[in-house]
Amino acid sequence: MKRERVISAVAHKNTEPVPHSTDLTVPLAEKVCDHLKIGHEDLWDWFDNHIEEAKYRKGEWPTKDVYRDPFGVEWDRSGADKDIGIIKEYILKEPEIKGYHVPEPDLDFVDELSSKMINDGRDSYKFGKIGFSLFERAWSLRGLENFLADLAGEEKFVCELFEQILEYNMKIIDRALEYPIDGFFVGDDYGQQRGLLMSPATWRKFIKPNLAAMFEKVKSAGRTVALHSCGDLSAILGDLIDIGLDIYQTVQPEIYGLEKIKQNFGAHLTFWGGISTQKDLPYVSPDEVKKIAREAIKILGKSGGYIAAPTHQVPADVPVENIIALAEAFKNQ
Repeated sequence: MKRERVISAVAHKNTEPVPHSTDLTVPLAEKVCDHLKIGHEDLWDWFDNHIEEAKYRKGEWPTKDVYRDPFGVEWDRSGADKDIGIIKEYILKEPEIKGYHVPEPDLDFVDELSSKMINDGRDSYKFGKIGFSLFERAWSLRGLENFLADLAGEEKFVCELFEQILEYNMKIIDRALEYPIDGFFVGDDYGQQRGLLMSPATWRKFIKPNLAAMFEKVKSAGRTVALHSCGDLSAILGDLIDIGLDIYQTVQPEIYGLEKIKQNFGAHLTFWGGISTQKDLPYVSPDEVKKIAREAIKILGKSGGYIAAPTHQVPADVPVENIIALAEAFKNQ
């Protein structure tokens, strides 16, 4: 029934209850598991989640606090952020690829994760996933400020880098689509609190064609496409619809009016998120959490097209009591 609810929601059909999914950062997951006296492997089922993801990013741990991702970028996770961290050093010192080679993806790892997810016996909607898929991958190699400058003045380098990143991604997508996954989920943050990190014209010139190529690969296989992107994407939501986006995650209510975005784009997009980890979950009472969740479901769930969820992986500043309240609100619709 869970998988069918998501299928119905994406088809913009009313579902009762509305499908839901909650994901926690590592520090908060540890707190919640300690409180509930359950193992981390039991948390997904405790939430009664509807969505699973096979995250195709296999890295290494040179030390207990440093994670090296598949592109060789080292992330210092010794601070409060145990899920992403801070980049220790940028690999591409200059706007040129000379001397650096985008790696070959570990397709055996894609096989391993895909097979494990498909055969885990859960009634869930199953996504393959690539995070840091284009823009974020590029700036993680070059540095955010450097790469934003490159977008303005180093067109040849930018195009060459995106071409190689896209080739890497396509190999993963091709392999993942050999399995009966329901869709593919890409992560790439383009927005800030108001507007994009770059001009819409720049996004359309450099990012949209590469994103469209990935979407087309997935859509031509009859699967759904989901995109995670933080911030205000108002200027390009129409573009994303044009290239085939089915599910938009995450919808931040501190940025969008939920009624307005539902009215303007709800006929074309399924919204995933809508419950703020920025302005609500860390600060309000458990009863208010339930009220906020019910209101989001009422607005965004009308005529389908909604997956109820926090706007991001929930950070450690959210009280455990509020996580329990949110889970109860989702389970007891």
